[in-house]
Amino acid sequence: MGLDGVPSDAPPGARAGAAIAAERLLFLWLSPSFPVGAFAYSQGLEMAAEHGFVRSRADLQDWLSALIHHGSLRTDLIILSAAHRGTNARDREGLVAVNELACALQPSAERHLETTQQGGSFLTAIAGAWTTPEFATVRRWLEGPVAYPVAVALAAAAHGIPRALVLDAYAFAGATALTSAAIRLSIIGQTDAQRILAALATDLSTAARAAETRTLDDIGTATFSADLCSLEHETQYSRLFRS
Repeated sequence: MGLDGVPSDAPPGARAGAAIAAERLLFLWLSPSFPVGAFAYSQGLEMAAEHGFVRSRADLQDWLSALIHHGSLRTDLIILSAAHRGTNARDREGLVAVNELACALQPSAERHLETTQQGGSFLTAIAGAWTTPEFATVRRWLEGPVAYPVAVALAAAAHGIPRALVLDAYAFAGATALTSAAIRLSIIGQTDAQRILAALATDLSTAARAAETRTLDDIGTATFSADLCSLEHETQYSRLFRS
């Protein structure tokens, strides 16, 4: 037994998890440097830019606001919350059902690839560097593709990270990823990206808090332009992103 209370033969992640606060783990796991490939996806934003739907800072802020209140980010937060509860409750069947729903809800093949590729990569990275006995156990519950918010929820719950903290971090990471995509699409610059995130900070935190108590019955979206752009993206002639 080590001085930190973790067995000396425990996996590296168990010892690291005992020493690193939950907030710092989330900073690592949801940072751009974590190997999930988030930089490769735009969630249809690339096609929206080509159509002229999103041309400016104001357009992008409206686009992201719609995703937060009525679209994919709202759904992801509800899915994450349900998956976190299922993992904590040791509800294997419930967690499997949440994951199947999360995968089925994707509006296009590219969005399905996006969430399952990132989910799989996230779990692989956790297993390789941050695994614990609890994570290894619950990871075996899910076979086949795993949606990204489910993967994050599973790892966070297995490491004892509170649901509220995970939801807040995930909301901001999702918005940050899309502003980064917008910079690479030359829609905005870096300073405008920070202005947008500052303007949406309250909305993101509110959405995260609301997701704590929402259930799968509360899922519903009304972002038709974003969904249609994700469907059209595969036919876009020149592309930087995979979605």
